[in-house]
Amino acid sequence: MDLEPYDHVRPTVDGEYEPGIYRVVGTDGDSVTLLRVGDSDGHRVSSGTVVGVSSDELDAFEPAENPDGNRPLGARLVSLPATVGWSFVAFGQQLAARPLPAAAALALFAVGLVGESTLGLREPLATVIALVGALALTLLGSGRL
Repeated sequence: MDLEPYDHVRPTVDGEYEPGIYRVVGTDGDSVTLLRVGDSDGHRVSSGTVVGVSSDELDAFEPAENPDGNRPLGARLVSLPATVGWSFVAFGQQLAARPLPAAAALALFAVGLVGESTLGLREPLATVIALVGALALTLLGSGRL
């Protein structure tokens, strides 16, 4: 079997290797290094189990599906609030890492929001300024700018 990094395999023989799905994390001419990333039912796990398998022992494995795409809907819904919360934290940290550009983007956004009523800007100009500020905040917060 010819394996490349990120391929997934599972042992076909019970006993020598813990049942589950393994991701190829390294190869050389004589062996393959595998990381256990799924349980025997094909669900994602973070076991930290790393095994070295010689080329002769690869016959004890068969190709397997990547377990990352099969989380149950309930588990995804339960983790959604934490994921959203951490996204806001990361967004804030990105803005805090570049305070001057973040302040300028926030000022543009604020001017665009209140510019028509308080500064006498025409509506299309105020809208464009608000959009530029929002886009700049988004790009800064995502770490892309």
